[in-house]
Amino acid sequence: MQFGQKYMLWVLMLVPLVILMYFLAIRKRRKNLERYGDHELMDYLMPESSISAYRWKIILTSLALSLIIIGAAGPRIGSKLKEVEQKGREVIIALDVSNSMLAEDVKPSRIERAKQLISRLVDDMENDKIGLIVFAGDAYTQIPITDDYPSVKMFLSTTGPDMISRQGTAIGAAIDLAVKSFPSDNELLENGEILKNKAIIIITDGENHEDDAIEAAKAAYEKGIRIYTIGLGDPAGVPIPVAPGSTAKRRNKDGTVVVSKLNEELLKNIAKEANGAYIPVNRVGSLMEELNKLQKTEMKKKVYSDYAERYQYFIGFGFLLLVFETLILQRKNPLFKKLNLFNV
Repeated sequence: MQFGQKYMLWVLMLVPLVILMYFLAIRKRRKNLERYGDHELMDYLMPESSISAYRWKIILTSLALSLIIIGAAGPRIGSKLKEVEQKGREVIIALDVSNSMLAEDVKPSRIERAKQLISRLVDDMENDKIGLIVFAGDAYTQIPITDDYPSVKMFLSTTGPDMISRQGTAIGAAIDLAVKSFPSDNELLENGEILKNKAIIIITDGENHEDDAIEAAKAAYEKGIRIYTIGLGDPAGVPIPVAPGSTAKRRNKDGTVVVSKLNEELLKNIAKEANGAYIPVNRVGSLMEELNKLQKTEMKKKVYSDYAERYQYFIGFGFLLLVFETLILQRKNPLFKKLNLFNV
């Protein structure tokens, strides 16, 4: 069960108050009668009076009020998890989280701008599956490939250079891990060609210090996976802050300031080897146009569906109980006397 207006459930707190008011009314009535004599004597003098009728009125009113409030909260019942087939692509983003991404030649910083780009890309996706890999000196899977876009954005907000202790920029390792992270190999079309519905997006400044990223890109394309690279930074180079927002700069052991440069040539070569494209940060809007060139394939997706509004049953039954409550008199009804409904 789900509720369309969950805040209405807070009104259920009024039900105990209604019950308390009923009991206070019974207590006041009993005290008023005791002014005229003993309550056993008063019961004998008023044989038609029914305390149990009061109790039934309390029960029915409380149930009716509860049902009406639950109905106003918009209950939805009967949903189920079913598997549907949709056409989409599979995309894995490899995000550089090395210390050089703290450079502020791209505002507010390279890493923050990269996270903004990914968030915008997720917003533009529909029916696609997406995964997130972070890399510096090593590469790690942050989010396995999924269609749960809110989770991707949630994990993205906590991503930063402090996630990986070993610094460096291992673009090749990120590509290899991305290739292994796709859930299945690409299918073969009827003409024998590989179905190209998978892509890797690398967001980095291109300062590769660890491995052969070009060979990794070639191996990826042999499996039908295209690679798109996005370059962040200034080719002339800028100092790297010690921490986000800090004015202090990182220095080498000899005391010289560490300068980070955008390596566009490497990023262009990686994209070329994997039949993708290099996209500068000022033209990142064209990324979706490039992804739209990928072939789409049928992908199974589990979704909740078949929600049915059921508020009318709760509200209807609640009003029906109120009708019964009004039919119960505070004194015994001669018509129902033989049924002994209200005998104490």
